[in-house]
Amino acid sequence: MILRRRREIPCREVVELISDHIEGTLPRASRRRLETHLAGCPHCSEYLRQMRATIELTGRLALSDVPPEVREELTGLYRRWRAQGA
Repeated sequence: MILRRRREIPCREVVELISDHIEGTLPRASRRRLETHLAGCPHCSEYLRQMRATIELTGRLALSDVPPEVREELTGLYRRWRAQGA
């Protein structure tokens, strides 16, 4: 069993912090904890890389580039995800 020190961030929490990290709005202490986690976790580092790539690529899309059925599917996924967190 792996024991974590109290200050370490679990991978699940990293996923929640990535957007704020990318936008540069993460408080300094949280940013340091996140960067420490990323330095030792190849999976979360890859997730960060994928999120940056996704943001870069989707920033080039126009709404007309996304077929209506894909927009509906993504909207449904987002709504279900939000409902789970509520």
